[in-house]
Amino acid sequence: MRVAIAEDSALLREGLVRLLAETGFTVVAAVEDAAALLRAVDDHCPDVAIVDIRLPPTRTDEGLRAAGRIRRLHPGTGVLVLSQYVRLTYTVELLDGGAQGVGYLLKDRVTDLAELAAAVRSVGNGGAAFDPVVIDQLVGRRERPDDPLNGLSERERAVLSLMAEGRTNQAIATRLGIAERTVEKHCSGIFTKLALPAHPDDHRRVLAVLRYLNG
Repeated sequence: MRVAIAEDSALLREGLVRLLAETGFTVVAAVEDAAALLRAVDDHCPDVAIVDIRLPPTRTDEGLRAAGRIRRLHPGTGVLVLSQYVRLTYTVELLDGGAQGVGYLLKDRVTDLAELAAAVRSVGNGGAAFDPVVIDQLVGRRERPDDPLNGLSERERAVLSLMAEGRTNQAIATRLGIAERTVEKHCSGIFTKLALPAHPDDHRRVLAVLRYLNG
């Protein structure tokens, strides 16, 4: 899987390059600003663009605007925001157009290389990967009385939240301390309550996460 990185900290940028290379990724570009990232994506069409929100020259929202442009012009490139800042407005803007091939992780909370690699792969494969703190902000929105998410049990919500983090059923089972077969039953319940019937053209897991994040 081919990755482009935009990070203004040289130390963190080079660290990401080495860590991703160690886990089997090919880094096609590692740059310090949004303009260079956009050029790299145009030139290399990577599977994933990893981008910080605040980049030179103003260090306000250049990275976020670049992420939106990539999503519009390069729908085949997933976007993973890796930032130390979390704001609901950032998340909502990032999710404009859906939650397929998009993720939002907080730098200070990325402590496991395997989890970072899994998040990059999930985004590159059209899935989603969101830090629980980001998800909590989204879930804290005002819920509509007719929202089908209201019908989910507490355990089903926990399973769906971990799905949105990009976790596998096995990882969800380990995190919640339950059997993987139980996770599968909860997934079936979620699909039923969200009216997501099995169909060969649909990926119900992705659709459930989209409903959860965009609800």
